[in-house]
Amino acid sequence: MKLLRTLIVGLGAASLVLSAHAAGGSKKAKAPEGGWAFAGPLGELEMDSVARGYQVYREVCAACHGMKLLSYRNLGEKGGPFYDPKYPNANDNPLVKAFAAEDEILDPNPDENGDPVYRPARPSDPFRYPYANEQLGRAANGGAYPPDLSVITKARGKGNDGDGASYVYSLLKGYPDPDTIKTREGEDGQRVNYIKFDKGDTHGTLIQPIGQYYNPYMAGDSTAQWEGDPRHVPYGGFLAMAPQLTDGRVEYMDGTEATVQQMAYDVAQFLHWAGDPKQSQRKTLGLPTMIYLLLLAVLLWFSYKRIWRNVKH
Repeated sequence: MKLLRTLIVGLGAASLVLSAHAAGGSKKAKAPEGGWAFAGPLGELEMDSVARGYQVYREVCAACHGMKLLSYRNLGEKGGPFYDPKYPNANDNPLVKAFAAEDEILDPNPDENGDPVYRPARPSDPFRYPYANEQLGRAANGGAYPPDLSVITKARGKGNDGDGASYVYSLLKGYPDPDTIKTREGEDGQRVNYIKFDKGDTHGTLIQPIGQYYNPYMAGDSTAQWEGDPRHVPYGGFLAMAPQLTDGRVEYMDGTEATVQQMAYDVAQFLHWAGDPKQSQRKTLGLPTMIYLLLLAVLLWFSYKRIWRNVKH
């Protein structure tokens, strides 16, 4: 009887594994070739890339995604992409002031009549949020609420190994080529978009729901939209965000060519920095601190041996 129970449990577990495989799951995010320079305890961010990434966020992402945990002054603080030692107080940094002034925000203090007052943002203000509340955000995006990006790389990764940045990087450049998306008439007479798969074990057609976009790096289950072998459902799922990056969409201030891959790389680095703006200083301080503690431990050990040398234990 005990053996029978064990077999039943084993078969149940196997069926769960098979069903999970059939559901596809998301494709494992990949770091760029050569990996991330900031990965590991001694890695450092490429600040030029972080600065370009802020441009991508501002010109592409900020229309839908906010960053509640960042203020404009963080950009000009030590360890920030626009830090200038001539302005130790980031509130005085003219570039940061210019970035902030381009956004109009609601002043927390109404006028003498109690009416709301809108004014240009100051470096001390939090980043402008695109929506007054969640309901307006959902209404503007077909019911989907764009997530806040302040700590998105921490939410999608672990530690400082760059998993979260790899997720952002892979997702943004992982949308299918528009030329592979075809249109046909559905069963209800409405036009639907579909993608043909004919590679490896994956053969069939994936129907793309209206207002949704397929991405192999998005977690989800596309079984219901899959016309093919249920054992080989494509990796990935659907999200409400359409492909955002196209070559040349951003004109970088430093003249770097704005390819899709470059923009995805830069904004991933910026979002990794945003999740921990003080990481550069922490890592810089970490190595000498560890050396100091090691030397202290050695001195304490010899001191202990010296002081208690004539005492029996």
